[in-house]
Amino acid sequence: MVEWKIETEPVDYVRAVADMERRVEAIRNGEAEELIRLLEHPPLYTAGTSAKEEDLLDPRFPVYPTGRGGEYTYHGPGQRVAYVMLDLRKRGPDVRAYVCSLEDWIIRSLAHFDVKGERRAGRIGIWVDLSRHGGLKGQEAKIAAIGIRIRRWVTYHGVAININPDLSHFGGIVPCGISEYGVTSLHALGIPCTLDEFDAVLKKEWRDNTAAIDCPAASACPVEE
Repeated sequence: MVEWKIETEPVDYVRAVADMERRVEAIRNGEAEELIRLLEHPPLYTAGTSAKEEDLLDPRFPVYPTGRGGEYTYHGPGQRVAYVMLDLRKRGPDVRAYVCSLEDWIIRSLAHFDVKGERRAGRIGIWVDLSRHGGLKGQEAKIAAIGIRIRRWVTYHGVAININPDLSHFGGIVPCGISEYGVTSLHALGIPCTLDEFDAVLKKEWRDNTAAIDCPAASACPVEE
């Protein structure tokens, strides 16, 4: 059974990573249940294992190197971060299927708010066609980032979904190394969702069978093993 933990105050990034490291080891050793931890961070940037120095445009917030796959991303208030710690030894040791299950989880959750989240070939994360929300034809933006790490088949790090963050804070980086497209949030799309409301949907839409996924060929794989 997966344990759920929802934090009510922003959590320091270094402490959150240390907590994940300990929990991953405990799961690996059979000493703790799997865990999904939902939280916010104070404003900060993280640099994944593929981050390029030139993509850090304005380090206005602390920058933390991190072991997850992917490039630069922003975390801050109004963004729901989900750290997902699962044992793939018993769920199916298929990394791509696991990443696809995270994508599907986000897509199903966004659909509750009449937002169509989509994958894009060669682009990590979940994207929104802005023309469906008053934007111009062809405009799209990223609403959720994905970056994971797997240690001896136990997952950690996870996803970050923009509910109502200050989108100007993304201006200090090239998010995930992609400069051609912007970022958006539920509030920017005109949907006044709260973190509590989105958390309830995330719990409802969670599927335990993460390996039973028909993974699209377009799906990218932001993972560091």
